[in-house]
Amino acid sequence: MKIERPSSVRPARSVAAAYGRRVEPASSPDAVDAVLPASVLGIPEAEFTPRVRDAIMGLMSEVDSLRRELSQTRARLDEAEKTADQDHMLPLLNRRAFVRELTRYIAFTGRYNTPASLIYFDLNHLKTTNDTLGHAAGDAVLTQFSKVLLAHVRESDCVGRLGGDEFAILLSHATQEHALKKADVLANAVQAQPAEWNGHLIPVSFAYGAFELKSGDNADAAIARADEAMYAQKRASKAP
Repeated sequence: MKIERPSSVRPARSVAAAYGRRVEPASSPDAVDAVLPASVLGIPEAEFTPRVRDAIMGLMSEVDSLRRELSQTRARLDEAEKTADQDHMLPLLNRRAFVRELTRYIAFTGRYNTPASLIYFDLNHLKTTNDTLGHAAGDAVLTQFSKVLLAHVRESDCVGRLGGDEFAILLSHATQEHALKKADVLANAVQAQPAEWNGHLIPVSFAYGAFELKSGDNADAAIARADEAMYAQKRASKAP
């Protein structure tokens, strides 16, 4: 998962409120002279009385403090946004975040005529694994599956979990042909690296499909088409 975005934030407190706080005087005139230039905001140096200098140094300290608080607030908001976008168990985008990115990719396809494709995976028999080996074994399968997917995509791609056993990958600058080849690569990688639980390997079976996004699609229509492509592949694999 693999995206960052800017976000707008406001300082935790107003500048007026901050300036209304008591200002501690500078530790020494020498320290003030070392920091202040000959003129600040057009005030001649001759008018820099000790009180004016202390006030200016106090304001500079407040500004620096506000900048640190703003940086910390941005970091907290970024972390909160990341948490809100991530699946509750796996290091992947959740459905809401994935649909948002899918909508963005579709818009770019139409606006810039840039190809992008969607790959859809549906795990088989996960419920059977949960029922026979326990939910911890099923979680191990999901964790390993997502780990392999992430290891075989680019930073510009998006990997999301759409449901309990449904996964999707958005490929930027990828045509239908590229997406089908990439889907086969991912499928082979997943089969070659099964999950391990209590010293035993748990093979995973799945169906998958891929198609190129079309300008004018919406997210629901694109996911539905991916689902159809996956079922078409499943039917083809069962054909004699």
